[in-house]
Amino acid sequence: MKQFIKVMKALSDPNRVKMMKILQSRPLCVCEIKETLGIAQSTASKHLKLLEDAGLARSFKDGLWVNYSLADGSDSPYSANMIGNLKHWLNDEIEVKNLNQILPGINREDIVKK
Repeated sequence: MKQFIKVMKALSDPNRVKMMKILQSRPLCVCEIKETLGIAQSTASKHLKLLEDAGLARSFKDGLWVNYSLADGSDSPYSANMIGNLKHWLNDEIEVKNLNQILPGINREDIVKK
């Protein structure tokens, strides 16, 4: 039951759900996520840690960058189920549509130059 509760708590925050939706498109670094969602980098990092701990997201290094992507769901059947279902859920929500419009214009190299 602990793993189930962990997954449900991780998805109880709107920003974490939005992170899951934008990570469906491609791996992103924290700076791209914070820019897309309009939140502080420390807030984005805390949310990503909770998603990782619940088995919903994973991080991997690419040179100097730490990228985040959706997990493969192998940690638990609960995380696998939610990852799979979220791919089909909320796509008609205006907030999700707006994020999907913003995301293609978000580029880590541009953010770092600011």
